[in-house]
Amino acid sequence: MQRRGGKRIRMDEPPPEYENPMTPQVEPDNYGGYSHSNLYGVEAYAEQAGTSSSDGMFESPPTPGMRRITRSKARGHTNPPPPMAPSYSPTGTGAATTKGRGRGRPPGRKNHVEGSSEDETSLYHYIKNSKVSLTNIVDEWIESYKVNRESALISLMQFFINAAGCKGRITQHMQATMEHAAIIRRMTEEFDEESGEYPLIMAGQTWKKFRQNFCDFVQTLVKQCQYSIIYDQFLMDNVISLLTGLSDSQVRAFRHTATLGAMKLMTALVDVALTVSVNLDNTQRQYEAERQKTREKRASDRLEALLGKRQELEENMDEIKNMLTYMFKSVFVHRYRDTLPEIRAIAMTEIGVWMHKFHANFLDDSYLKYIGWTLHDKVGEVRLRCLQALQPLYASEELKGKLELFTNKFKDRIVAMTLDKEYDVAVQAVRLVISILKHHHEILTDKDCEHVYELVYSSHRAVAQAAGEFLNERLFQPGDVDTGKTKRGKRRLPNTPFIRDLVQFFIESELHEHAAYLVDSLIESNSMMKDWECMTDLLLEEPGPQEEPLDNRQETSLIEIMVCCIKQAATGEAPVGRGPTRRVSSLREMKQAGEDKQKLTEHFIVTLPPLLDKYAADPEKLANLLSIPQYFDLDLYTSGRQEGSLQSLLVKLKHIAQVHHEPEVLETLAKTLEILCTEGHSIYTRCDVARSTIVDMIVVCYKDAIDDWRNLLLGEETPNADETFNVVSSLKKVSMFYACHNLNQWNLWSTLFQDVKDTESMLPPDALKFSLSACFYCLLWGLRGLEVQHEGGGLTGPGIQEMRQRLDEFIEAAQVLIRCSPHNTIKEEAYVCLCDLLIVFSEQLSSTATALADLTCQPDRNLQSLLNEFVQSYVFVPEQNAEHDEHRIEELHKRRNFLAAYCKLIVYNIMPTKAAADIFKHYVKYYNEYGDIIKATLSKAREINKVNCALTMCLSLNMIFQEVQKLSVGKNTRQNEEFFALKELAKRFALSFGLDAVKNREAITALHRAGILFAVTGADQPEDPTGPPPNLPFLEILTEFTNKLLKQDKRVVLTFLDRRITTGMPSSRGEDWQPLLLYRNSLLHGESDALPVTSKRAYGRKRKDPESDHEQDEVLSDQEFPGNLYG
Repeated sequence: MQRRGGKRIRMDEPPPEYENPMTPQVEPDNYGGYSHSNLYGVEAYAEQAGTSSSDGMFESPPTPGMRRITRSKARGHTNPPPPMAPSYSPTGTGAATTKGRGRGRPPGRKNHVEGSSEDETSLYHYIKNSKVSLTNIVDEWIESYKVNRESALISLMQFFINAAGCKGRITQHMQATMEHAAIIRRMTEEFDEESGEYPLIMAGQTWKKFRQNFCDFVQTLVKQCQYSIIYDQFLMDNVISLLTGLSDSQVRAFRHTATLGAMKLMTALVDVALTVSVNLDNTQRQYEAERQKTREKRASDRLEALLGKRQELEENMDEIKNMLTYMFKSVFVHRYRDTLPEIRAIAMTEIGVWMHKFHANFLDDSYLKYIGWTLHDKVGEVRLRCLQALQPLYASEELKGKLELFTNKFKDRIVAMTLDKEYDVAVQAVRLVISILKHHHEILTDKDCEHVYELVYSSHRAVAQAAGEFLNERLFQPGDVDTGKTKRGKRRLPNTPFIRDLVQFFIESELHEHAAYLVDSLIESNSMMKDWECMTDLLLEEPGPQEEPLDNRQETSLIEIMVCCIKQAATGEAPVGRGPTRRVSSLREMKQAGEDKQKLTEHFIVTLPPLLDKYAADPEKLANLLSIPQYFDLDLYTSGRQEGSLQSLLVKLKHIAQVHHEPEVLETLAKTLEILCTEGHSIYTRCDVARSTIVDMIVVCYKDAIDDWRNLLLGEETPNADETFNVVSSLKKVSMFYACHNLNQWNLWSTLFQDVKDTESMLPPDALKFSLSACFYCLLWGLRGLEVQHEGGGLTGPGIQEMRQRLDEFIEAAQVLIRCSPHNTIKEEAYVCLCDLLIVFSEQLSSTATALADLTCQPDRNLQSLLNEFVQSYVFVPEQNAEHDEHRIEELHKRRNFLAAYCKLIVYNIMPTKAAADIFKHYVKYYNEYGDIIKATLSKAREINKVNCALTMCLSLNMIFQEVQKLSVGKNTRQNEEFFALKELAKRFALSFGLDAVKNREAITALHRAGILFAVTGADQPEDPTGPPPNLPFLEILTEFTNKLLKQDKRVVLTFLDRRITTGMPSSRGEDWQPLLLYRNSLLHGESDALPVTSKRAYGRKRKDPESDHEQDEVLSDQEFPGNLYG
């Protein structure tokens, strides 16, 4: 290949035809000119594959012309057929194969395969079955080649043909009398490609092993032949000629197999070239050393031998380069844009290998441009191979100089690929950007880096961790920076500046609720994330004279990051939304988490009390710090002799419970106290005493506040702001602690429930809300107490009766509050409590303990209706344009919880599937907000009962149809926009049934019959006996489900339809009757549209003559699909 030096290289964009990757479509003008002497010469391919001008060299390669090629032309015949070309040159672009011919064998042609069964002595058989080592197979083949090279060559060619899945045989006669183009044409005609499968794409361990053996065989063959046979101008000429012709075939199997073979052949030749290059360098050094000797010591015969050896090696190197250049132009240049992504991926993988191994020849912008262009490929796997090919090039210090122009041209594309929709590609792109940062850091702009920074918050863990590595490389590289000293002279730890930078990065990213994601991105790649001492020193130690103190926002951010680090280090779990939800940790990960947990416990046992002291007045910081003991190894308090620290912590907890009223602080405090009071630990007794003290204090505060409140009301006085605050805050504490601790021994039910059941209660709404939740937890703890008594054998009847009475009273009071309360917060709390209680006290109680069966609750129709009305009023509401996104997201999250609470009642079979009809009808309209919840409910309802689920779908459609009718008074219902939305909903319902028509047969048939019955509703006493029923347009909706019926069921449904409504009246061909005709035609599905016998009325719910139905099966009776399902 000619070297083009000194000119600017054009590598900007991929070729314009790259968007439509090419396959060979041209027939070359001739196949002449083949000879051993010029096979690899530049002259042989210059006109076809490249130009000598350096200006034009980096233009996109030409797209082959496209001409219509007849089958006779594809076989090499014209009219009249010319004589066969006397010779074949692989420099042609390869219409030697079946260009333009259809896949498979031509019609009418017999298969002339000779010996269609696999030859057990063939190379293909040995390599496929892996019974002999590849080295032995190659050695035996070489021996046979030395004896009879024609025969050995045929066996090798036969291997490539068989490896493509073709059973055609190449005979001695064919090899002697036919060109490779003609042989390939014959093999193509005998190729049975009907199945579309061939060894390289077939599944199974055998074929996976064969693919590897195929590649290894080619490389082993060249390696074993590298010293003589590959230079004999026979073997390589014929193999390259065959692979070049096959790689240009229209037959995918030939093209794929030959391209893989040719690319692996080039890789093997690169290895040979490297060996020759080393030998050449050694010979040159020996020659120079010998020549430098004095005349007396110089051996002239040795000089001549070295000179001859050098000349021979130079000739060998030239020949190998010619082979590589020819194959690159004849195979790679065409196949890197093949229509088959697997072939494009092979090309990109191998060119990367050549560039890395033989960079002197291939690491050049004239080759790099192909990778650059293919970075735009539509298929993720091909883009991934491009990035993988570039990775080792950028990782090498010595090669970075040759990549400068390429990096300048394609840097923007590589940075953009960090946002690739294929996560594997995005990960590899980030790693490549890291390599660019290391070796070409001046090329990356701040904006480029910001693109990658943002990925630490990606929901995909591998992408985020790769971005974390980039962050380490860019921001957290150790240097000679003085870390400084604290006010009392303690030297700061080395990670101090990095943690400051991390905090600043977190603040500037403005994603303050995603600290856990940032931590997860860095915790495995940066040790500072577990440098507890460094973090606590920054928080506790006073800054030195040369240090800048942390401001309030930085302290808050550092505490949040620190707590997230503690949680992940102790549990080993990724944050929610990252990674699999049910991932099982390995033993190594569990061991690491255990060690980390011990280290952080040892550190924070001592430092947590001072931290709580310092930030006692800041609720946000306090809520985070209070959660730290939840991740302690609690036994270290005693084994480490830290009882004093434990006592200090418990005193702090009591103080916080006394003075703080913020929900997040109280909630975290109650949870932490629950963890500390876990039975079985050595500190349980001490913590339990502390808990009792704290609860006593809370209960006394509540009783005092509520007594004062009630006394004021009895005296007809109005409580002031302080008295109102005392009631609300004390109830809040009771409710928060009731959620984690059993407060039933303090007998609070009567005083709490007194305000809940009083419909005219003067309690503030927040206080009433906390009373409700406290009563709810009282019931749950009461049930837990009964279960414990049952397990111990001491369960008594009065205990169950008291629980039943409280449960009934609470459910009644909650229903009243949902109906009558003027405050939404009260309604919402009552609704959530009711839904949860119905699940806890469902029929599963009787299966857990038969003695508790009396406590089971079944929602009656009124309660079901109440819950449904709440969902319709508070969940399915138009989106409000809230000023703040945060508030809007919180509201949506709350509404999703309401919907999920209702849907759980259906999923757990507490309410009938029919109750979901009002939910299902919103499936499409509110898909973005609740689609996942409704879809899951739909799926679970189908698991419970397919028929009931289908009928519920039909009921949902009926409801919306009736609403559409009300909106279309005096207009055509079918032209209403809402009617089209209804069709879309029906289509979505139909898709949910999947592809298994047999499994859903009964359900789909039931849905059709229910729909037909609805369509003829109201037809008994019509104003116009010949007019259509009012609901007839519903049949058009039903048409969406027709393709889910089996053919025989269509006939049954059609009969069912015709018995209830007929199309025989003249008026039935009018516009109003079109839905019926559409529905009937969809049921006929190509069968003759024979109209039923005309009746006096165009519709009828009942037959006058009972005998006329005698031949129909009972499955057509209405009783099977009762109308009261929709009552």
